[in-house]
This record gives sequence, C-alpha cells and structure tokens, in this order.
Amino acid sequence: MNHLFSIKKSFLFSFIVLTSCFLVSFHINKEHTVSYKIKKVLIFSKTNGFRHESIPAGIAAIKKLGQENHFIVDATEDSLAINSKNLKQYQAIIFLSPTGHVLDESQKLALQKFIQNGNGFVGIHSATNCEPDWSWYTEMIGGIFDGHPEPQNAKLIVVDHEHPSTKHLPAIWERKDEWYNFKYSNSNVNVLIKIDESSYKGGKHGDNHPLAWYHEYDGGRVFYTALGHTAESYNDPLFVQHLLGGITYAIGK
Repeated sequence: MNHLFSIKKSFLFSFIVLTSCFLVSFHINKEHTVSYKIKKVLIFSKTNGFRHESIPAGIAAIKKLGQENHFIVDATEDSLAINSKNLKQYQAIIFLSPTGHVLDESQKLALQKFIQNGNGFVGIHSATNCEPDWSWYTEMIGGIFDGHPEPQNAKLIVVDHEHPSTKHLPAIWERKDEWYNFKYSNSNVNVLIKIDESSYKGGKHGDNHPLAWYHEYDGGRVFYTALGHTAESYNDPLFVQHLLGGITYAIGK
C-alpha cells in the first residue's frame, strides 16, 4: 500500500515538474515570438498632379528590400487605406513620390495619430510636393518643393556617415538625378546629404542645400530623401541601400 502511494506521489511530482517546464517554455517562446514580430510598412504613392514614371520601379525595389531584410511591404494608391484601423498593422509608412492634395481631413488625422503613436515615416522625392498647405505635414517632412532644373549630374556631399542611410556612401557621391529646390526647410532636422551647387546648374540655396535628412517629430521618426526621380535610381545599389537605411530608421527597433 505504502509502495503504491509512493509511486503515485512520484508520478504526481514528475507531472507537476513537466507541466511547469512546458508552461515556462511556452511563455518564453511566446515572448520571443512577440519580440521578433515581423515588421510591416505601407507604400503610399497616390498622385493628384504630376506622376513620376519611376513609381513602379520604386515599389518593386522596396518590396525586394522587404524580402531580403525580413519586413513585409504593402503598396496602395487608395487614400481610404490611410485610416487608424488599417495603419495599426504597420510600423512605418512610405510616401513614394505622391503629389498634390491626396488626403481628406480624416485621413490627415489618421496619419498624424500614426506618427504620434511612435511609428515612422519615409518620404521619397516628390513627397515634399504633397499636401503643401498642411502645416503639420510640412514640419514633419521637413521641406516644401520649389521647382527643379533638368536632371543632370551633380556632386552630393555626405555630412553624416553614422546614419544607416549614409554610412555606406562615399564622402562625395556623384550621380544623376532631379535636384529639388525648397521654398521652406525645417531647420530642426538632422541633415544627412547636401548638394554642391557649383557642380550643376539651377540650385537656389548656395552652400547650404540639404537633400536628405531625418528627425524625430511629434513622437515618431521621419526620414526624407529628395533623390529618386529616375527609374534607374532604383537599380543603383548605393541609392537602394540609402533607402533601406531610411526605412530601417523609420521602422525602429
């Protein structure tokens, strides 16, 4: 009788130990899964004005970056996708060369709340030619488009080699693109790249002509690059890595 009781007691103890180990293991694995939850970004490229032919190449390049760097990329030109419920699944939104007025008031509020909730924003090329009358957006993206000369070769000066979008770049980066001038620039941004206006024709800013920058704004992370007018840009390894660094920064840890 005592022997049978001892066996039952031993079995019960083993069962409790094994169950406890399973629960601890499940909890750890669950935490691990949450900690390494795959990230998602949304590309928004609606245009209400000039439309860049490079948009499809940009979408394809960013989707390829997602596949290679373990983040999911969705793309849309539907303004209705910019709502708080839909944006909850994303860690960053990428404005890929949108133009003109593309958001209504509720959509503007959704984007604003998205940033205020600690998420990220990436603006590419004509994202500074989008929603020009919305002061919050202007401060957030950091500048307003003010025309450009014809695409031509120029020298870019990398002023920050620590940021993930520029650490791979040479000190002087020579390339062909469409070089934007700005009628407003937020002086509080952290400049990454300037352009040498003596290396091309049509600049309006003299020695201080930023073309890429980043900053924390209203609770979120913002990266902007004026580069990316040409479809060829999205096959340029240096430019694509520049984009990846900006997206990585915007997504956050």
